Amino acid sequence: MTRVERTYSEAEILAQLRELPGWSFHDGAIRRGFATDGWPSTMLVVNAIAFACEAAGHHPDLSVSWSKVEVALWTHSAKGITEKDFETAALIERTILWGPDPESSLSGPPKPFVR
Repeated sequence: MTRVERTYSEAEILAQLRELPGWSFHDGAIRRGFATDGWPSTMLVVNAIAFACEAAGHHPDLSVSWSKVEVALWTHSAKGITEKDFETAALIERTILWGPDPESSLSGPPKPFVR
């Protein structure tokens, strides 16, 4: 039996996006751009997104250029935005924007590579 996923209305999507600063809704997808400091950082971001999304079993569309990665999420099987999209967006945020706590022994990179 195929499970039908609930799709969100535009009003519900916009309300959910209040919890995801930087994300927007247009052209049928929730979207976010990440600026990087150049090609090596862009590839780190792309690969981190790919790993997290493959592990989650939900995959975004990515647009990649020298210093920018754009992410678009929607649930193809449901033909709309579902809970999977919001959960995946939050996972991407945690993965890409993670940095060591000031109290941590981890120092992090000398300068942030994602803005």
